[in-house]
Amino acid sequence: MKKMTLQNGREKSLLRRHPWIFSGALKTTEAGTKSGDVVRVQTDDGRFLAYAAFSEKSQIIARVLSFDERDVIDVAFYRRQIKIAIARRAPLTSQTNAMRLIHAESDGLPGLIADRYGEVIVLQLLTAGIEPQREMLAKLLLEETGATTIYERSDADVRELEGLPVRNGLIAGESLPAEIVVVENGMNIAVDIANGHKTGFYLDQRDSRALAKSLAHSFANGADVLNCFCYTGTMSVAALVGGAKSVLSIDSSAPSLQMAAHNLQLNGQDQHRAEWLDADVFQALRKLRDQARSFDLIILDPPKFAPTAHHAEKAARAYKDINLLGLKLLRPGGHLMTFSCSGGISTDLFQKIVAGAALDAHVDAQIVQRLGPGADHPVALHFPEGDYLKGLQLRR
Repeated sequence: MKKMTLQNGREKSLLRRHPWIFSGALKTTEAGTKSGDVVRVQTDDGRFLAYAAFSEKSQIIARVLSFDERDVIDVAFYRRQIKIAIARRAPLTSQTNAMRLIHAESDGLPGLIADRYGEVIVLQLLTAGIEPQREMLAKLLLEETGATTIYERSDADVRELEGLPVRNGLIAGESLPAEIVVVENGMNIAVDIANGHKTGFYLDQRDSRALAKSLAHSFANGADVLNCFCYTGTMSVAALVGGAKSVLSIDSSAPSLQMAAHNLQLNGQDQHRAEWLDADVFQALRKLRDQARSFDLIILDPPKFAPTAHHAEKAARAYKDINLLGLKLLRPGGHLMTFSCSGGISTDLFQKIVAGAALDAHVDAQIVQRLGPGADHPVALHFPEGDYLKGLQLRR
C-alpha cells in the first residue's frame, strides 16, 4: 500500500474523524501513487491516521475508508460495509421498495451512491477514488440485495472535478423494465431511472411527502394546495391522496409534468382537482399574487441554487424571493413547507433568509418543525457536509 504523508499539524481534522483530506494538507505521496489507489495516510513522523482512496485531480485529494489500522481494504471490507448499510435500511421495507442503500461518506463508502427502485439498483460513482471498484461493487450489490439489474447514473457534475467522464447505462441485467413503478406508503410512483433527476427520483423527500399528505388531510373542508418546482408531482399526489380539495402544481419541465399527470392516474385521483402549470415559478408566483390567490398549503422545493458557499449570496436572494411570495399567498392558519438542497446554504442561514422573507411580507409565522431527508440518508456525526437538505414547516 502506498503511503501519503501530511504536513505537520494538518492531521487535526482526521483526528476528529472528518473523512476528507484536502490537497493543501499533503506533504508527499509515494512515487507511482495514482487515482483510485488506497493509501495509508500518516503524520509527518509516520503515525497512522487512516486508509483513504486517492483522487489525484481533486482538491479533496483523498477520502477516508477506515480509521482502523487493523482493517484490510479488500473485497471483504466492501462487502461488510454494504451489508451494514443495507441492514440499517431494513425497517424501511415496510413502507417502500425504493430507498437509498449507500449514502457515500455517511455509510463509510465515500463517492458511492446506491439507490434501490424495486428490482433495480442505480449506482452513482462520484470520485476517482471509488471508480476502480465499479464492477466489484456492482457484483456485491447484486449478491447482497437479490436485485436483477444494476444501472449506472455517473453523470453528476462533480465527476468533472475528479477528471472523470460522464457515464450512463447498464452494468448488469439485460435491460431496464419498460416502466418502473415503486410503492411508497401506499402511493404508486413512476420513476424515470435513465433520464430523471439525480438517480431518477427524490428519495430524500419521502418523509415530506408523508407530511404533505397529513397536512392536506388536516383541513376539514379540504385544502387548496400550491406545489412549486413540483417535478413529477409526487408531493401533489400525496396531498390529493390526503384529501386536498385542489392542487396547483408548477414546473418549467413539460416532460416532468407529463409524468406527474401519469402519477396522478396511477393513484386513481380525480384529475379535476389537479392543475398542472408549465411555467417559470418566480413569474408564476407573482401572477398568483397579482390575482389575489391564496392557499392552505404551499410547498417550495426548488432545485439547488447554491452548490457551494461561493454562490450563497445570489442563492439567498432567490430563496428570499420565493419564500416572500409564498408567505404572501398563504392563508392565515395555513402551512408552508419550504426547502433548500444547496450545500452552500447552511441551516442557520436558510432560517435567516426565510425569517427575512416573512418580515418583508408582513407575515407572522411559527416554525412547527424542521424538515430533512429520511433515515436512508443519514449524516455522519463528524461529516456536517453530508447535511445538504434542510427544510422548515411554517404555520401562519
